[in-house]
Amino acid sequence: MFEDHHNGLTGPICGGFDVTPSDAADLPQMTRGVVVASAGDLAVVLKSGDAATLPALSPGVIYPIRIARVLATGTTATAIKGVV
Repeated sequence: MFEDHHNGLTGPICGGFDVTPSDAADLPQMTRGVVVASAGDLAVVLKSGDAATLPALSPGVIYPIRIARVLATGTTATAIKGVV
């Protein structure tokens, strides 16, 4: 029924993937959001190319942020999921 429908950034989440932090490799696709299973910091490279550290993320919260890479250096949160 919705095969030809394209999800926008305001639509519901339709997929997700495990994130392995890496200082060298981008994620397989740009996220629409991120969630962690354990509290901690997330060091990221954003869609814009800017680097940022998201401090003290809470587990189970979907943070709506466009991430290109999750850096190993500076990331203390674990069990990270990217959502799209």
